[in-house]
Amino acid sequence: MRTTPATPLAGTPARPNTTGRTGYLARFCYLAAMIGFFYFVTQLLQDVFGWNPLQAGLGFMPMTVVNFAVAVMIPRLVRRFGDAPVLVAGVAVTLAGMLWLSRVSAAGDYLTDVAVPMALIGIGQGLAFAPLTSAGIARATAADAGAASGLVNTCHEVGMCLGLAVLVTVAVPAGGVASAACVAAEVGRALGVASLFLVASLVAVLALVVPASAAARQAARSVSARPTAADAYAES
Repeated sequence: MRTTPATPLAGTPARPNTTGRTGYLARFCYLAAMIGFFYFVTQLLQDVFGWNPLQAGLGFMPMTVVNFAVAVMIPRLVRRFGDAPVLVAGVAVTLAGMLWLSRVSAAGDYLTDVAVPMALIGIGQGLAFAPLTSAGIARATAADAGAASGLVNTCHEVGMCLGLAVLVTVAVPAGGVASAACVAAEVGRALGVASLFLVASLVAVLALVVPASAAARQAARSVSARPTAADAYAES
């Protein structure tokens, strides 16, 4: 007979490690930027380029295709280079694409001003998402695994909500005129601020996730190099 309630998601991990805490922060900032990308690029395609909703949806294909292709390669890339380098590359490439896209204008061309930077963002997201999740649950104990996973998803959702609120507030001035040039300017401002969120995510990864991952690998190598009782017996 059970005497205590089953609360697998209650509370936070008892001893959240540096990688886990930084993984939450990096994911929060990354998703705060990405939700703005989807929201404002949809407006760009419809209100500036004059596309209908179906065309605007298909306009995201450059990102979707490369995102899927890169995500399929992630297991091999992580085995070869480790989570941290792949994560750094993913956030950096996403940042490059977001900065490029933030320069779009009403006179811009879809192929060079939207599709190419969108493909870069797709590559970056494909590289970043799985390592971001791994960073959030890194070295969580079995007892804390549910809470750590819950915090990853919470940072994901809250980052999107607060990120979009900030980006809309910054992008849309009161009483703005809904012309194509005005919308393009709003999109540029929003994606510029989204780039700052990505900078924050990249700084968090470089400053904390990378050193913590390197220390963990070094500790693992030290443990594997330590002679066992069987080795000592064989040498004797």
